[in-house]
Amino acid sequence: MTINLSMALVVGALYAVGFYLLLQRSLMRVLLGIVVLGHGATLLLQLAGGPPGRAPILGEVPPEAFTDPLPQALALTAIVITFALTTFLLALGYRSWVLLGHDEVQDDVEDRRIARRHGPAGAMEEDQDVEVRR
Repeated sequence: MTINLSMALVVGALYAVGFYLLLQRSLMRVLLGIVVLGHGATLLLQLAGGPPGRAPILGEVPPEAFTDPLPQALALTAIVITFALTTFLLALGYRSWVLLGHDEVQDDVEDRRIARRHGPAGAMEEDQDVEVRR
């Protein structure tokens, strides 16, 4: 089986752009990152399926000429999962925009407090702005 180098580079570029977009704070960019990653996964599955062949249900064809249906089924599954995740993230982004007026993900106050408490070296420090209940 030969792998088309240009298609492998396209898959790598799609994954790189998708992961870059996933690391952004805007939910719309995260949504676009998920979509681009989904396209990259679908293209990777099609690339892994090998060269095109004949359908295994048409007449008397030697088995070497058949196309493997598993990568095609996995690609179809990846498309459905990407579509479902896209609709969920669209609803999440719309709800965030309605409630907050923007779609940027803010830092969690609890995460900041824990990071201050543990510090960069992992040492426990007392947090002055948090009350301790005993």
